[in-house]
Amino acid sequence: MKHVFVLIILTLAIAACGSQPAAQPGTGIQGMVQVGPTCPVERINSPCPPHPLATTVVVRDGTGAEVTRFHSGADGRFKVDLRAGTYTLVGLTIGSSSLPRPIPTSATVNQGTYTSVNIEYDSGIR
Repeated sequence: MKHVFVLIILTLAIAACGSQPAAQPGTGIQGMVQVGPTCPVERINSPCPPHPLATTVVVRDGTGAEVTRFHSGADGRFKVDLRAGTYTLVGLTIGSSSLPRPIPTSATVNQGTYTSVNIEYDSGIR
């Protein structure tokens, strides 16, 4: 009986180590992943808006530790639950080329809201 009690306490202690509080529903980051510019010269009558991008994005906390990662949809949209705090979002490099190049984006999440952000990739077109 004594061994069972010690085993339970030890298991609970190990489970508590390194775990982060879970994100609260309704709290996190939402937005779009886009790549641009999409043409070498933008003109008034011929705009070149950024294009949506489906890719994987890594979310890092203030210490640089990975908190989670997510994949944006074909329309570039995403929504991820996170606890309140400040984060850096970094898209993964696509393929073996250095372009498009992901641009790190910072976001501060407040309890009970979704912070809207656009995550940009530089296409390299100039």
